[in-house]
Amino acid sequence: MKITSTNNQDERIAKMTFASVYPHYLTKVVKKGRTQIELHQVIEWLTGFNEKILQSLIDDKVIFETFFQKAKLNPNAKLITGVICGYRIEEIENPLTQQVRYLDKLVDELAKGKSMDKIFRK
Repeated sequence: MKITSTNNQDERIAKMTFASVYPHYLTKVVKKGRTQIELHQVIEWLTGFNEKILQSLIDDKVIFETFFQKAKLNPNAKLITGVICGYRIEEIENPLTQQVRYLDKLVDELAKGKSMDKIFRK
Protein backbone atom coordinates (compact mmCIF):
# COMPACT_ATOMS: atom_id res chain seq x y z
CA MET A 1 0.00 0.00 0.00
CA LYS A 2 1.47 3.32 -1.06
CA ILE A 3 1.32 6.13 1.47
CA THR A 4 0.41 9.53 0.18
CA SER A 5 1.54 12.23 2.54
CA THR A 6 -0.16 15.56 2.41
CA ASN A 7 1.01 18.04 -0.20
CA ASN A 8 1.57 20.46 2.66
CA GLN A 9 4.05 18.10 4.33
CA ASP A 10 5.85 17.38 1.02
CA GLU A 11 6.08 21.11 0.29
CA ARG A 12 7.42 21.86 3.78
CA ILE A 13 10.12 19.20 3.39
CA ALA A 14 11.04 20.42 -0.11
CA LYS A 15 11.55 24.02 1.08
CA MET A 16 13.50 23.14 4.24
CA THR A 17 17.21 23.96 3.96
CA PHE A 18 19.69 21.14 4.28
CA ALA A 19 21.83 23.50 6.40
CA SER A 20 19.03 23.74 8.99
CA VAL A 21 18.82 19.95 9.39
CA TYR A 22 22.51 19.04 9.10
CA PRO A 23 23.45 20.17 12.67
CA HIS A 24 20.71 17.88 14.03
CA TYR A 25 22.12 14.95 12.05
CA LEU A 26 25.60 15.71 13.35
CA THR A 27 24.49 16.08 16.97
CA LYS A 28 22.51 12.84 16.79
CA VAL A 29 25.42 10.73 15.51
CA VAL A 30 28.14 12.33 17.67
CA LYS A 31 26.00 11.91 20.80
CA LYS A 32 25.90 8.18 20.00
CA GLY A 33 29.67 7.88 19.56
CA ARG A 34 29.91 8.18 15.77
CA THR A 35 31.91 10.83 13.90
CA GLN A 36 31.35 13.67 11.46
CA ILE A 37 33.54 11.76 9.00
CA GLU A 38 31.18 8.77 9.20
CA LEU A 39 28.18 11.07 8.72
CA HIS A 40 29.80 12.55 5.62
CA GLN A 41 30.56 9.05 4.29
CA VAL A 42 26.89 8.13 4.66
CA ILE A 43 25.75 11.34 2.94
CA GLU A 44 28.29 10.79 0.14
CA TRP A 45 27.15 7.18 -0.34
CA LEU A 46 23.54 8.33 -0.80
CA THR A 47 24.08 11.54 -2.78
CA GLY A 48 27.55 11.41 -4.34
CA PHE A 49 28.48 14.71 -2.62
CA ASN A 50 32.08 14.86 -1.42
CA GLU A 51 33.15 17.00 1.53
CA LYS A 52 33.77 20.12 -0.58
CA ILE A 53 30.42 19.96 -2.41
CA LEU A 54 28.56 19.20 0.82
CA GLN A 55 30.09 22.24 2.54
CA SER A 56 29.19 24.41 -0.46
CA LEU A 57 25.56 23.23 -0.32
CA ILE A 58 25.46 24.01 3.41
CA ASP A 59 27.05 27.46 2.87
CA ASP A 60 24.60 28.22 0.04
CA LYS A 61 21.69 27.15 2.27
CA VAL A 62 20.13 25.05 -0.49
CA ILE A 63 16.68 23.63 0.10
CA PHE A 64 16.16 19.86 0.07
CA GLU A 65 14.51 20.10 -3.35
CA THR A 66 17.73 21.55 -4.83
CA PHE A 67 19.93 19.29 -2.70
CA PHE A 68 18.40 16.14 -4.18
CA GLN A 69 18.13 17.60 -7.71
CA LYS A 70 21.92 17.99 -7.64
CA ALA A 71 22.49 14.56 -6.08
CA LYS A 72 23.43 11.41 -7.97
CA LEU A 73 21.33 9.07 -5.88
CA ASN A 74 23.01 5.74 -5.17
CA PRO A 75 21.33 2.97 -7.20
CA ASN A 76 21.08 0.90 -4.00
CA ALA A 77 19.07 3.63 -2.25
CA LYS A 78 15.91 1.71 -3.14
CA LEU A 79 17.13 -1.00 -0.74
CA ILE A 80 16.62 1.42 2.18
CA THR A 81 13.45 0.24 3.86
CA GLY A 82 11.78 0.46 7.22
CA VAL A 83 9.91 3.02 9.24
CA ILE A 84 11.07 6.59 9.83
CA CYS A 85 8.97 9.39 11.33
CA GLY A 86 6.00 7.01 11.39
CA TYR A 87 6.12 6.28 7.65
CA ARG A 88 7.26 3.11 5.87
CA ILE A 89 9.94 4.49 3.52
CA GLU A 90 9.21 2.15 0.61
CA GLU A 91 5.56 3.26 0.61
CA ILE A 92 6.15 7.04 0.38
CA GLU A 93 4.84 8.22 -3.00
CA ASN A 94 6.49 11.64 -3.27
CA PRO A 95 10.03 10.99 -4.62
CA LEU A 96 11.64 13.95 -2.83
CA THR A 97 10.04 13.13 0.51
CA GLN A 98 11.19 9.53 0.06
CA GLN A 99 14.78 10.67 -0.65
CA VAL A 100 14.82 12.88 2.46
CA ARG A 101 13.54 9.92 4.49
CA TYR A 102 16.30 7.74 2.99
CA LEU A 103 18.80 10.19 4.45
CA ASP A 104 16.98 10.30 7.79
CA LYS A 105 17.01 6.48 7.94
CA LEU A 106 20.75 6.26 7.16
CA VAL A 107 21.54 8.82 9.87
CA ASP A 108 19.36 6.83 12.29
CA GLU A 109 21.19 3.61 11.44
CA LEU A 110 24.56 5.31 11.91
CA ALA A 111 23.47 6.65 15.31
CA LYS A 112 22.20 3.20 16.33
CA GLY A 113 25.66 1.73 15.75
CA LYS A 114 25.05 -0.19 12.53
CA SER A 115 28.19 -1.10 10.60
CA MET A 116 29.01 0.94 7.51
CA ASP A 117 28.72 -2.21 5.33
CA LYS A 118 25.12 -2.66 6.47
CA ILE A 119 24.32 1.04 6.08
CA PHE A 120 25.78 0.97 2.55
CA ARG A 121 23.57 -1.99 1.60
CA LYS A 122 26.51 -4.10 0.43
